[in-house]
Order: sequence, then C-alpha cells, then structure tokens
Amino acid sequence: MTFTNSRKTVTGATLVLGSMMMVPGVLQADSLGALGNLDQTRFEELAENLGAATHYKSVTPAEGLGIIGFDVGFSLSSSDIDSELFDDASEGSFDASDFNLARVQVHKGLPFGLDIGASIARGIDNDATVLGAELRYALLDGGIVSPAVGLRASYSQMEGIDDLDVNNAALELSISKGFLVLTPYAGIGIVRTKADPAAETGLMEESVDLEKLYVGLTINLGLAVTLEADQTGDINTYTAKAGIRF
Repeated sequence: MTFTNSRKTVTGATLVLGSMMMVPGVLQADSLGALGNLDQTRFEELAENLGAATHYKSVTPAEGLGIIGFDVGFSLSSSDIDSELFDDASEGSFDASDFNLARVQVHKGLPFGLDIGASIARGIDNDATVLGAELRYALLDGGIVSPAVGLRASYSQMEGIDDLDVNNAALELSISKGFLVLTPYAGIGIVRTKADPAAETGLMEESVDLEKLYVGLTINLGLAVTLEADQTGDINTYTAKAGIRF
C-alpha cells in the first residue's frame, strides 16, 4: 500500500491531535455552487474526490465488540482533494487544499457476530453534512494467536450542497490482531459513489467505483485512540479518533 504524499501524514495527524482540543471553527461558504463551470469529465473527477472524502469510515479494528460491547468516539479526517477542481466548482471560493470532516461515531455489538454502527459528520471548511451507517459480520473472531477478520457493508449520504446529491455504498474486508493495548488492522474494499447534479448545471449523473486500501492502529488505555490512513482511488485520507471502546 502506497500513500503518495508523506507530508499529508504529518498534516493529517497534526490536524486531528490539535483539533481534539478545540471546537471546529466557522464554516466557509464552499457550497460547490458553480458546478456548471465543469465539463462532464471534470464532474466525474469531482465525484471521485467526494466519494473518497465522504464515504463511510468506520475507523475500528476488525474484531467484533460482542453483545455487551460498544465503541463511541469523535474523529477528524482530512482528505487531500484536487483543490483546483473544487475551486472551479465553487466560483473561486474554495480556498482549502483538503476536505476536512469532524465526525461523531457509535458502534454497538450484537449477537451472532454482528456489529452495527452509525456516524454523523460535519464539514470543518465546507458546507457538507454526511450521514452514514454500517453492518459488520465477524468471519473470524480471533484468538490468542489468530487474527480477527470482518466483512463490512456501509452506506453514506452527503447533504448540505444545494446543487448536488452524493451517496456512497461500500463493501470492505478487514483483518486485525490485538497485542495488549495495541490493535493494528488493515483492510481492502470497493466504494461505489453516485453523484447527481441539479438539472440546471447541464451535467449528467455519474457513478464511479473506487478501490480502497487502509491501515490503522488502535491504542486503548481506557481512552481509545485510533489513527488510520486510507487510499480510495487516488485520494489519501488521514483520520484520528478518540473515544471509549470495550
């Protein structure tokens, strides 16, 4: 797995760890209100960028929570989008080089190896609101020497952009192995994004399929901190989450 810009790792981690100490600032008016400036090819590229940035991100290891287990946390993610593309689609008003989301996430363990999860995210420097949900099934529970393997299906919907509806459906396979307070994990998946523009933009709906690769690490010392990096299509996203997991 190759992440193309190592500087983004530092930027993403700095964004998250620093912002955990404060409330996200006032949103800018980056409403993507000039989609008509794009041709169909550029709009497809926009769909790919938005799919990578807004699809559901679980930010959890593969191991199941069990019937009484739950995971509640707050996360921040930063995606290195094509800023020139977003600027063109916003009549020059999108002055951020990343697409940043603050997210509240809840996971709950169920019987029969199932976990459910949900999240709500709000743009830090954009007008997006993203709602998401997941269902995960434990293919392998994991043990002292064996890893846990899980299959996850998820869906998310982006709202808050007047001229554009975006939704994402994803299927992922993940693996993790706990070592005392550390649980590294990795996964692969496919994300299907549908971007439906308003008729007055002159653009047609686009559906794109993006491959996803990700790695992460959970450190649980009572407060569970998870750091994750994913590459969806050509877009890198860095996420950090803090919360309670047991």
